[in-house]
Amino acid sequence: MNNRITKNILRFALFLLLQVLLIDRMHISSMVTPYIYILAILLLPFNTPKWLLLMSAFILGFFVDIFSGTMGLNMAATVLIAFVRPRLLNSIAFGQSFDSDDSPNMKVLGADRFISYALIMILIHHTALILLEVFRWNEFGTTLLRIFYCSVATLVLVVLTQLLFVFRKE
Repeated sequence: MNNRITKNILRFALFLLLQVLLIDRMHISSMVTPYIYILAILLLPFNTPKWLLLMSAFILGFFVDIFSGTMGLNMAATVLIAFVRPRLLNSIAFGQSFDSDDSPNMKVLGADRFISYALIMILIHHTALILLEVFRWNEFGTTLLRIFYCSVATLVLVVLTQLLFVFRKE
C-alpha cells in the first residue's frame, strides 16, 4: 500500500517538474506545446476513489498553473479529465476486469485500448485548456489546429514514455 502511494507521489512530482522545468521552457512553436503532466492523472490506479482523483487533479493543475502563470486554466482542464476518467475507463474496458491496484497503462490495457484512452483524455484536456486560454471565436481555425498539434505532440510523448518505462523490464 505505502509503496503504491509513494510511487504515485513520485510520479506526480516527476511529471510536474518535467512539465514546468523542461517542456514549458522548450519552444517548438507557438502552435505546439505538449502537456506531459496529465500522464500522472491517466496512470493513477483503477481503484483510486473519485474524491482522491479529483483532489489530485486539482493539486496537480494548481501547481502547473502556479509555475506557468496561467491562472487556473490547467487546473480546470485537469479536473475535467479526472471527472471523465472513470466513465471512460469503464467504456474502454468493455466489462474486462483488472486488478484494482493496476494502473491503466499500455501493458495492462493493451496498446490499442491505451492509445484510445490516452487520445480521448488528451483531446478533452487540450480542448478545454486551449479554448479557455484563447476565449474568442475569431481565430477558431487556428485554435483547432493548435488543439490538434498539441494533442499529437502530447500523445507521442505519452506513448514514448509508456514504451520506455512500462516495457523496460522485458
